Amino acid sequence: MAVPESSSSSSFSYGFTYDVFLSFRGLDTRYGFTGNLYKALLDQGIHTFIDDEELQRGHEITPSLLEAIEESRIAIIVLSKNYASSSFCLQELVKILDCIKGKGRLVCPIFYDVDPSDVRKQTGSYGEALAMHAERFIDILPKWKIALRQVANLSGWHFKIGDGYEYEFIGKIVEHVSKKINRMALPVADYPVGLEPRMLEINSLLDAGSDDEVKMIGIHGIGGIGKTTLSIAVYNLIADQFEALCFLENVRENSNKHGLQHLQKILLSETLGEKKIKLSSVKQGISIIKHRLQQKKVLLILDDVDKIEQLEALVGGSDWLGSGSRVIITSRDKHLFESHGVNRTYELNVLDEKEALQLLTWKAFKAEKFHPSYLDVMKRVVAYASGLPLALTVMGSNLFGKNIQEWESALHRYEIIPNKEIQNILKVSFDALEEDEQSVFLDIACFYTGTKHTLTSVERMLHVHYDACMKYHIGVLVEKSLIKINWFGGFSVHDLIEDMAKEIVRLESPDDPGKRSRLWFHEDIIQVLEDNTGTSAIKTIYLMCENEVELDESAFKKMKNLKTLIIEGSHFSKGPKYLPNSLRVVEWEGYPSEYLPYDFHPKKLAIFNLQKSCITSLKLTDSLKKFLNVKILNFDEANCLTEIPDASSLLNLEEFSFENCENLISIHDSVGLLDKLKVLSARGCSKLRRFPPIKLMSLERLDLSFCMNLKSFPEILGKMENITDLVLEKTPIIELPCSFQNLTHLQTLEVRCCGIFKLPSCILTMPKLVKISAWVLEGWQFPLDKVTSTVSSNVECISLAFCELSNDFFPACLTWFVNVKELDLSRNNFTILPECIKECHLLKKLYLDYCQFLQEVRGVPPNLEIFSALWCKSWTSTDMLLHQELHEAGSTMFYLPGSRIPDWFEHRSSRGSISFWFRNKFPAIALCLVPGSMFATSPIYPIVIINGNKCKLDSRNRNEYGGDHYLQVESDHTYIFDLQKIKFKDNLDEALLNNEWNHVEIMYTDANNHSMLIESGIHVFKQKSRIEDIRFTSP
Repeated sequence: MAVPESSSSSSFSYGFTYDVFLSFRGLDTRYGFTGNLYKALLDQGIHTFIDDEELQRGHEITPSLLEAIEESRIAIIVLSKNYASSSFCLQELVKILDCIKGKGRLVCPIFYDVDPSDVRKQTGSYGEALAMHAERFIDILPKWKIALRQVANLSGWHFKIGDGYEYEFIGKIVEHVSKKINRMALPVADYPVGLEPRMLEINSLLDAGSDDEVKMIGIHGIGGIGKTTLSIAVYNLIADQFEALCFLENVRENSNKHGLQHLQKILLSETLGEKKIKLSSVKQGISIIKHRLQQKKVLLILDDVDKIEQLEALVGGSDWLGSGSRVIITSRDKHLFESHGVNRTYELNVLDEKEALQLLTWKAFKAEKFHPSYLDVMKRVVAYASGLPLALTVMGSNLFGKNIQEWESALHRYEIIPNKEIQNILKVSFDALEEDEQSVFLDIACFYTGTKHTLTSVERMLHVHYDACMKYHIGVLVEKSLIKINWFGGFSVHDLIEDMAKEIVRLESPDDPGKRSRLWFHEDIIQVLEDNTGTSAIKTIYLMCENEVELDESAFKKMKNLKTLIIEGSHFSKGPKYLPNSLRVVEWEGYPSEYLPYDFHPKKLAIFNLQKSCITSLKLTDSLKKFLNVKILNFDEANCLTEIPDASSLLNLEEFSFENCENLISIHDSVGLLDKLKVLSARGCSKLRRFPPIKLMSLERLDLSFCMNLKSFPEILGKMENITDLVLEKTPIIELPCSFQNLTHLQTLEVRCCGIFKLPSCILTMPKLVKISAWVLEGWQFPLDKVTSTVSSNVECISLAFCELSNDFFPACLTWFVNVKELDLSRNNFTILPECIKECHLLKKLYLDYCQFLQEVRGVPPNLEIFSALWCKSWTSTDMLLHQELHEAGSTMFYLPGSRIPDWFEHRSSRGSISFWFRNKFPAIALCLVPGSMFATSPIYPIVIINGNKCKLDSRNRNEYGGDHYLQVESDHTYIFDLQKIKFKDNLDEALLNNEWNHVEIMYTDANNHSMLIESGIHVFKQKSRIEDIRFTSP
């Protein structure tokens, strides 16, 4: 069986077929300067490509010529007087810049009897040549101009006929090229799988071709992930562009063994070419480095840095090196970069499954194919290594020449006892931690990866366990690349780092799990609990399995230092007779007993979670009095509970949840008077008929949803300033009490599936309430009383989809909520949008989608920007929304039924794309799209192409409908929107030609990047753009 096609040996090579590629205008210099240069290069043994074709037809590059460009280490461009008159030369130049300079290799221009400013500014013979190409090559001409400007800005040579001997000039070029190709590449990996794309990303960050400033980049990641390999590969790629080079590897190890002076000597010796460097101190080394390297363009790699003093001694600041220098630093500790002011960082991630299989194949079989019988065991090895190159390399090498049975045996052994070579590399980061940081890391890696726990809940439990805030400790672990935090707030630990942590704990007592500090493996825990072999060494137990456990009732008695006990899913034959008073966190799902041990008095218990427990209300009454310091109490799905007893002793309680307690009937009034309570949830208590009055000054969240028999909202006895959001879903509550206004800081009220709902007039006097959302109601009532005629609410956003709204809704609603900015009335029954909507002067977004009975719109709010009326089939006259005056100020985005481009759009196209030319500033324009009746519903992606360069959409910005930079388009609709509503990355300026006409094409693609035929139009906003700077035909 073959591994995927792009194998390591073919996807990227560090050898080149040619040392030099010569680009030139044959008619100008083939038999003169270029011919002499070619011979001089060959005489020095420099393998040079020269195109022997006397005359090239057209401007297309042949595949063989493109291959020669890609396989050349250096490109020399001979820019002679008539170079730009050849369309072939110009196209070749574009390819060279893409293929060679784009990948970090060296491009050297020779200005042969040509003023470099003529090439840069495109004047003289270059301006005349480009003018001749203008008509025939209008689409590609902008790319040629950009390429000429780029090459003119590169370092090169200038020769003017009559100013010196040509052979001497050629000699200098040959000498320079010789020095570059004589530098031997540093050895990289035998099989550099997945290296090329990562190299190019680093090269892009370095911008190695730019000489304007010194740039530093930090590469970070876990041990064994390939940071050193990547830095060597980048070094080999771009080294030709620098005057001085130095690769300092193993900085951590060498500074520990030999000191910082030793590293300073190597740096100076490598960059200055001086053998005998003497330094009396690190401070002297700093002074000499700054003095001697300030004028040199240096490429410096500092590999495996672990202390800030190493950076301070070797490259204390960007002013130590000459302009254009580049510094690459690799480290496991991201914080070092921040401390040293290295703003550009690159996190190196593990290999994907395809790359991992490639690397393993090369290492284990020394070939790109393996016998299909190995596939299953190889996939298991790949899964075990989890993309870590070190693990794949070590395991692949160890398994070379082994049969399948030997593979199976070795893998089984790795899974039980991790490989020492891999462990020792990974353990370096662990050993660098402080003792308390090591403890926190072991807890996270051994217990919480791959579980239901979020980073927030883990921080909270560890805070309780250690009685200290965990923010700093977790931050250190992230900086050391031991854990990873996702963009959505989750976290992960690499599988092999997790294995390392578990092996550290296993070695505390290899043969007796009862003497270890942490227990997580279900067989070890069950053995300890059934055989009563626990000891005071145990601090945390996390049991997660579906096994039956025959608990020894005294199993916990010897665990005097047990602080955290978590049990999920297991089925215990009986409950414990003893629980340690040292416990701070207890989470026991399905606790099997009706009561807690009588002598359980945990003074520091802070988190107590007994979901699905068998505990009863009667037994709970006595127990609650012991939990004076409990902060989190959870009895969700405890179906033996019929009442929540007196909770007045829980003075420190912050979260109280008893969700889905099917038999819960009553709640003691004391629950409504807990001063520190922040979260209170009775969600899903279907038999609960009454909720006690509440005066909870700290309360932030109250959940009464799915309480199917709770008909009245609790009275609020005093001002409660911390609740900002309230959701009522599937409750028979139809009206809120007058005391509801005591929720003085309520910002959002959501009501879902609650029948007919009556809004109280006190809503108007709630100053912080800005959003009301309802969904699937049988009606929405507004009481008409005196207050409504004089007071308007501060509510800015109202969403009332599926609420059976009729025409009667508008007079009351618009009187109450005249300050609304966003109004969603989708999927309702009204037939008219009345003229009074114009009184909503602040309304900017209005959604009427799927209002199938809507027939007429009589008014438009004066500042409306977003309007959507998709699938309003009964509304046929949309002229009012198509008036030019509504859109002329820009910033509008209207989606309307019907298919018509308004007459005020100056330019139209039915080809699926639309083009125009502009100069100076990119114009402010509106687009109109009209999909035909045969158009299938689809997301479309507007693509803007300027001078042949595609301007990418910015995925960090979302459009006005919350979607990811696309428009959801339906047939038989009209879409008008300001192009500025679609966000692009900041690359528009890079594609522009100053003081010249720029060509723009706007096209539309689907999710698979296929072009879509759609009729479109362009309107220019006259107040924001100069019409003389825009053309719809070639200028």
